[in-house]
Amino acid sequence: MTGSNSPTLREVAERAGVHITTASRALNPSTSSLVRASTLRRVKAAARELRYQPNAIARGLKTARSMSVGVLLPDLTNPLFPPIVRGVEDVLAAAGYTTLIANTDNDPRRQGTLFDSLRARQVDGFVVATARREDELLTEAHREGVRIVLVNRRVDRADIPAVIGDDQSGIAQAVAHLVELGHTRIGHVAGPQNTATGLARLRAYRQAVEDAGLAADPALVARADGFTEAEGARALRAMLSATAVPTAVVAANDMIALGCLDVFAERGLGCPGDVSLVGFNDTPFIDRLTPALTTVRVPHYQIGAEAARMLLERLGDPDLPAKVITLPVTLVPRASTAPPRG
Repeated sequence: MTGSNSPTLREVAERAGVHITTASRALNPSTSSLVRASTLRRVKAAARELRYQPNAIARGLKTARSMSVGVLLPDLTNPLFPPIVRGVEDVLAAAGYTTLIANTDNDPRRQGTLFDSLRARQVDGFVVATARREDELLTEAHREGVRIVLVNRRVDRADIPAVIGDDQSGIAQAVAHLVELGHTRIGHVAGPQNTATGLARLRAYRQAVEDAGLAADPALVARADGFTEAEGARALRAMLSATAVPTAVVAANDMIALGCLDVFAERGLGCPGDVSLVGFNDTPFIDRLTPALTTVRVPHYQIGAEAARMLLERLGDPDLPAKVITLPVTLVPRASTAPPRG
């Protein structure tokens, strides 16, 4: 090794016994497939021994890219987002990209400030989980050619690529499960209707109730203004003030379901003895509740990974048509659902 503080690519090549061009190809995720497996292993072993780190800035100058991607999240404290981010990071890191994560706190102004800040840092694209149904910022940026992939949500009247879970199937499975148990008064605590997720799950609930041949009762629907425990509790209180207690409730997500459990405890209602409850997302630790929550499992890691792959495809070919990938979801029955009393 030379007397420099950091090992060079030439030193890696010399240790591996290959030409410097071969070493460069082997250590670049976008070209490593061009190198024979035995040579690739030798070069990577040499890089590890020397603790060599590729120069992302130099690579970016060659490709006119920053080799970084911005990820906008609405709430870092929501446990459903870490698996999504992990999926995004794993795929992007394998391609040589750095992930820059920003938390918008569900605030449109903050989202705009962070979006502009990341663009000023010359990120090559965005993975966004904060979108509202009407999102002028993202819609305009997409029209301007900014590479954006949405996760878990979509935007109305804009062909922005997205990767989502199957909301309609998930709610249909939840309602069908409750009907099979014998429930006929099934309420729904919906998510915010300015998000595609909240609207899609409410529509799916109404369709599932109709398909089951149950009477549609508007009083059995309450709308939360956020996907939070506090909003879930507020919305369910409003429902219970307007109608008799339903025998079962489908919550738009697990955090809203937590709020429902809070209200059950306030009112002295047992779950599932008095009211059965179904959530949505199967967030980490939700099975540790008492009772363990029946919920819809969404493949969040796969959603993040697929979104990152989609973004990389669009960075490689900006003319690719926009597409939406919908991943399947599954109901996970647990202790919070049971047949109604009597």
